[in-house]
Amino acid sequence: MENPVVLVHGWGGSFRTTWRQSGFADLLEDAGRTVIGVDLLGHGSAPKPHDPEAYRDLTERVLDVAPDSPCDFVGFSLGAMTVLRLAVDHPDRVHSLVLAGIGRNVLESSDSTSHRMIITALRDEDSDSGSLEGDEGAPTSNVARMFVQYADDPDNDRLALTAVLECGRPAFTPDELARVTCPVLVVIGSDDFAGPGDPLVERLPHAR
Repeated sequence: MENPVVLVHGWGGSFRTTWRQSGFADLLEDAGRTVIGVDLLGHGSAPKPHDPEAYRDLTERVLDVAPDSPCDFVGFSLGAMTVLRLAVDHPDRVHSLVLAGIGRNVLESSDSTSHRMIITALRDEDSDSGSLEGDEGAPTSNVARMFVQYADDPDNDRLALTAVLECGRPAFTPDELARVTCPVLVVIGSDDFAGPGDPLVERLPHAR
């Protein structure tokens, strides 16, 4: 019997909006796989606290819904960071990983200029996706505008999502990544601001 597949969405998403509406979960189920969806704290149907400290360990909700036996985990962006952390701390729960939308960024502290700009934009009650035009084509402005747009989706709580980012996260260390011995597939677009993916692949024992 094949392992269940646990799908973990990114910041501002949910199981429904990321995996069910896109048809991804249905494709896996049509292929005979058991799909387990999770809404991370601050997202979807999960509680939405406004205290950044509440988001210190996002793996808890994933562990709560996943069986004790090893699973295949697919994570996107924040979800990928979360399942990578789970693989570091609980390797016995992970059969394989698909990490989408992360790469170089998880090897660096989250305290970057772009990260601080995103938080500033989210804190500004008057900001919306149209007020962050900035210089045409400026990557940081574009990213901040995207985050504000996601946060202002009717199903989202902007203060909770801001708290998720304000919590911050340390970079994954080489020693931590060396403990992830399961097969890993890193998937990232060539223009994704989180990339490239090669530096992450190089630090994981069995990744491509």
